[in-house]
Amino acid sequence: MKLFKCQNCDQLLYFENTRCERCGHALGYLWQTSELTALISLDNGTWQAMADPGPTYRYCANALYGVCTWLVPTDSPDSLCFACNLNQTIPNLSNSEHLQRWQKLEYGKHRLVYALLRFGLPIINKSADPEMGLAFDFLVSVDSAEDGKVLTGHADGLITINIAEADDAERERLRLAMAEPYRTLLGHFRHEVGHYYWEWLARSETWLENFRQQFGDERQDYAKALETHYQQGNVVDWTTRFVSHYASAHPWEDWAETWAHYLHMIDALETAYAFGMKLQPQIKTDENLAVTVDFNAYYQADFDQIIANWFPVTYAVNSLNRSMGHIDLYPFVLSTAVLAKMKFVHYSIHEFANQP
Repeated sequence: MKLFKCQNCDQLLYFENTRCERCGHALGYLWQTSELTALISLDNGTWQAMADPGPTYRYCANALYGVCTWLVPTDSPDSLCFACNLNQTIPNLSNSEHLQRWQKLEYGKHRLVYALLRFGLPIINKSADPEMGLAFDFLVSVDSAEDGKVLTGHADGLITINIAEADDAERERLRLAMAEPYRTLLGHFRHEVGHYYWEWLARSETWLENFRQQFGDERQDYAKALETHYQQGNVVDWTTRFVSHYASAHPWEDWAETWAHYLHMIDALETAYAFGMKLQPQIKTDENLAVTVDFNAYYQADFDQIIANWFPVTYAVNSLNRSMGHIDLYPFVLSTAVLAKMKFVHYSIHEFANQP
């Protein structure tokens, strides 16, 4: 995630900020230019963006619920912004608990859309293209009915998230029950959208052949593979071949997990770049630990350069987390096999985004 500053007073701003704490200007996000802008209120209830003083804007209708700061051009027929228009179903907002959970889900989804836009990946609304479009359902489980259970997942471009995942205690309970080292809302979004883009990429026979060489044959029975995965428990050597235990269940899950971790890496490195991060360990043990993150990872074509920076950054932030009494920020080991899969994801994204 990049950093932003107030166009009025140069105060440092963050993606979710709604007002400048120094000068008090309202803020809005221009998704077309990836710019968080200070706003000037106009008499007709619209806003002028200091980062783009020509057109006028209004807030996305979901700003009323405290879930969105993205702007919509005044002359647009849409009441919702680009990101919120992707929603197909949201929970009943008269329930305050549902509203709070939806707010957290939207924070994660907006960061996901930010990343997809930064890559230049196609984002087509499912209402415009029912076959290949993207949409989100944020649903509530009905515990009293078996058919009311909501499973987080993806199917034909529709990403479903059980809003219980937005409850920190429930998510931690699930993490422990599944023996996962890491479970976040943003991680769910990144994983599920990996399934979505697999369907786009797999339309190319050449790409699909290369995918199978790296991840295995996805034509094996998916339901049976998951059943076997949960019944048999840990694959003994999964850490040598997969980024997570769940990735070992089926090639589709291997792809989605690897895709999600690649997005973790790229966005974190963009943040490191935005802060001008430079690492110069005081103990001289490995010269490769001394790095300056001097490139934006979203636009870095050289995967080896990305990895050369990623490892030192994770060593540093994991150490900082431990100093605060927390678990590692990135508690994963990237084996040679996993790095090869990440490299495949990297070039798949860059080639797909650059298609005419």
